[in-house]
Amino acid sequence: MSEPILAPDATVRDAVQMIEQTRRLIAVIVDVDGRLLGILSDGDIRRALLAGLGLQSAAATAMTRNPIVVSSAAAPEEWLALMIERGVNAVPVVDAEGRFVHVVQTFDFTDAQRVWTGGQGFAAAVIMAGGEGRRLLPVTLDRPKPMIDIGGVPLLERQVRAMARGGLKRIFIATNYLGHVIEDHFGAGSEWGVEITYLREPRQLGTAGALSLLPQAPAGPLLVINGDVLTTVDFGKLLQFHNETRAFITVAATMHRVAIPFGVLRLDGDRAISIEEKPSESYLCNAGIYALDPQAVNLVPSDRRIDMTDVVGDAIALGRRVSVFPIHEYWADIGSPGDLKQVLQDFTTVPLT
Repeated sequence: MSEPILAPDATVRDAVQMIEQTRRLIAVIVDVDGRLLGILSDGDIRRALLAGLGLQSAAATAMTRNPIVVSSAAAPEEWLALMIERGVNAVPVVDAEGRFVHVVQTFDFTDAQRVWTGGQGFAAAVIMAGGEGRRLLPVTLDRPKPMIDIGGVPLLERQVRAMARGGLKRIFIATNYLGHVIEDHFGAGSEWGVEITYLREPRQLGTAGALSLLPQAPAGPLLVINGDVLTTVDFGKLLQFHNETRAFITVAATMHRVAIPFGVLRLDGDRAISIEEKPSESYLCNAGIYALDPQAVNLVPSDRRIDMTDVVGDAIALGRRVSVFPIHEYWADIGSPGDLKQVLQDFTTVPLT
């Protein structure tokens, strides 16, 4: 069976594109003789980005060497048993000489055979859509910011569609400013194949306060997202990363580069030791998307304004694990007129559904 493979000189970007185009969970790197050198999972790629590698870096520097493999001589039932035992959802099949044959994944098996080792998915999603969007006036005079049209479809609807495609069935939408516009548009969510419940804030409670309005504790991990975020991130990959790192909270982060338009002096006391012309620095910045352990909701006080940044800070102070999920996919928010203009321009070139 012939499948796409990567050569040793492939880049991390090549691996990203292969995973996205083939819908396989891993990208495979082989030598000139077809022997397996290593694999890259989505988690491998994001850990490489956290380590400072870029998308143009060599994929071989980020790959998992000596990965779990299965033999082409073994029965498929043995492949599945090994995957279940080792807690992985995809492995390369190799022959007796170590040459790559193909990738096998748990969803290649029937429902009766397979056991999904990645968990049962997000229990629910909470979209924070109660803000006024004052900086976007007069656009937001008659609608909340998340209901601004992007290519003829409200941004909030794009989020709901993405969640439904990812298998999310239960969505909570926190509302305050012009909340009736949101409720009139979505109703109970049946048009999108989801169940929508509204968390009506008596006053604006920040980007986390509405979590205290949940009718009951979530039965599993919770996806939380700001209502002004537009992204092509696969929420399932966020959850997988959250589970793999055994995080209490996972914060999705986007890379932001700050350029300094002057020459920067490096000093030793009052003595200049170097000067760098117009340097730039890159920072991982909060993207307004989170995966939460059910217990993290307990950090949100009732009837009080609080932001997710405060919740994350409290979790860190308590010694709980907070993981960072770097985003290499498209991401933007519409917090300002300039942001909105850029998103509308992006929409003409970026495949946003």
